[in-house]
This record gives sequence, structure tokens and C-alpha cells, in this order.
Amino acid sequence: MYHQRGQKDRKVSEMIKRRAFFPLLAALASATPLPSAPTPMRTVGVFPLPAPYQNQSATVVELNFAPGERSMAHRHPGFVLGYVVEGKFRFQMEGQPQRILHAGDTFYEPPGATHLVAESASSDRAARVIAIVIADTNKPIVEPA
Repeated sequence: MYHQRGQKDRKVSEMIKRRAFFPLLAALASATPLPSAPTPMRTVGVFPLPAPYQNQSATVVELNFAPGERSMAHRHPGFVLGYVVEGKFRFQMEGQPQRILHAGDTFYEPPGATHLVAESASSDRAARVIAIVIADTNKPIVEPA
């Protein structure tokens, strides 16, 4: 009899634990934020430069291009060095042919040049780029073309 009662107590205890577990699981699931799309442009860091460039800074930005998303034509007051981290990146500067850059490729933009095309070159995969803009401190690093 004691054995049966012990089994019954264990079953009731397990049932109570399950009843408490599932609402807890549901609460945790609803509290966990869903992953959101990356910010299209995020400033990672701004580094003042030493003399003789003390009036300039190196601004590091992360650029995320979702499939089908492109930036507007723009220019930078300083020069830009870029590195494609992932995906395929369609890139075109005014007066130059359009190029498709792959992860591991780099690019350069001269100061004031118009950047006509910047987008993911894939219809189903994003492109991620790290760019370093060297320009005058305390001024915008990008302006419309």
C-alpha cells in the first residue's frame, strides 16, 4: 500500500510541476524579444586622429543592406575605405562601372565622389559592410548627392 501511495504522490507531484512549467515557459517565450532586422547604418566608433590630422576623425560604420534595399545616391566629405563582411554588395561610383563585391573584398571612395549604387546584390540574402570614413571632426560623414 505504501508503494502505491508513493507512486500516486509522485504522479500528482509531476502533474503539478508540469502545470507550473508550461505557463512559465509561455511567459518566458512571450518575454523574449524577437530578433529584429539590423540597423541599416550603425556607428561603431569615432576615433580622433593625431597631428597633423588633428582636425579629422576616423568614423567606423556598419552598413546592413537587406535584399532589395538600397541607399540613396550620396557622397562623403572625406575618403572612405570599405570592407564587405558578408553577402554580395553592388557598388557604383559616378563615372565608374557597377561592380559586385563579395565577402572579403575592399573598396575606396575618394572625398566628395558621388556614390550612386549601394545595395545587396542578392534577392534573398543581406549584405553587410564595414566602412571607415576619414573626414573633418564634428561634421556629417554623409550628405545627399
